[in-house]
Amino acid sequence: MNPKNSHSGKGAESQTRWLNDEEKDTFFTLMALIIEVDRSLDKELNQNAGLSHFGYTALARLSEAENRQLRMSELASTANGSLSRLSQVIAKLEKKGWVTRSADPDDGRYTVATLTDAGYDKVVATAPGHVEQVQKVLFDPLTKSQVQQVHTIGQRILRRIKELDSE
Repeated sequence: MNPKNSHSGKGAESQTRWLNDEEKDTFFTLMALIIEVDRSLDKELNQNAGLSHFGYTALARLSEAENRQLRMSELASTANGSLSRLSQVIAKLEKKGWVTRSADPDDGRYTVATLTDAGYDKVVATAPGHVEQVQKVLFDPLTKSQVQQVHTIGQRILRRIKELDSE
């Protein structure tokens, strides 16, 4: 990622830490991995459960939460999406009877999403196929040691992103 013909002056070239060939290849591989894993999981969930990967993630997070409910802002964070994207998805899930929304009884400025019994049943019915796809796509190609390495590397990168976001 070194746009050799697009720098505005000699000073810009010396101040930019360009990616070397190994870093560039790693970056493009990681971006493809993120996109393709999500695409594969999304495809399986759409075909077998009529859900997007993000929608399923929201339902699954709610199924694991205390009283099967979370503030929308917390759910957005744990589902790795924006609040506006989550609001759109939750509206669709509400229409299917899988989630309800209400004012937070502790602080009415917040909205709480609650997984209904029908939503819980949907998660339970969907989970086996989803987990099988996760196993096939993500874990089957790796050794146990590689799985541990991916986890360690991912955690390290996520910590760095959080550090940078808090600056």
